Amino acid sequence: MQKITPHLWFDKEAGEAAEFYISIFKDSKILETNYYADTGKEVHGQNAGTVLTVSFELNGQQITALNGGPLFKFNEAVSFLISCEDQSEIDYYWEKLSAVPEAEQCGWLKDKYGLSWQVVPSIMGEIMSGPNAGKAMETLLKMKKLNIAELQAAAH
Repeated sequence: MQKITPHLWFDKEAGEAAEFYISIFKDSKILETNYYADTGKEVHGQNAGTVLTVSFELNGQQITALNGGPLFKFNEAVSFLISCEDQSEIDYYWEKLSAVPEAEQCGWLKDKYGLSWQVVPSIMGEIMSGPNAGKAMETLLKMKKLNIAELQAAAH
């Protein structure tokens, strides 16, 4: 069993979001769905049978989604990083996940639920730690979706 599991608070889209995410990532699946009961309705306000939590797995990473109501929203303080092997993988995840164009910057995007993702090349550390790291950073800061070839050119 995984020691630490990200737990995501949704208003009422937990089940829908879990299905959306597993449709994008290979080797992904729904693990368990739990539902609200009548007990505690005066506190949670949900009808019996409404999804409470959904546990799912994305490429081996277990995540739990909660339908907790509109009290809390996602923000950029927390994001998921997708390490990509090549430009086609960056393009794939960008196309599938990006839903808020004005939030795109430096490889960061927001999906349709407001969750932030970083879609970056697996060689990002190498690019940003070389002798031309300043030039690579300058190039990176001008990008929305990252372009590996342009970053590598700037780094060399």
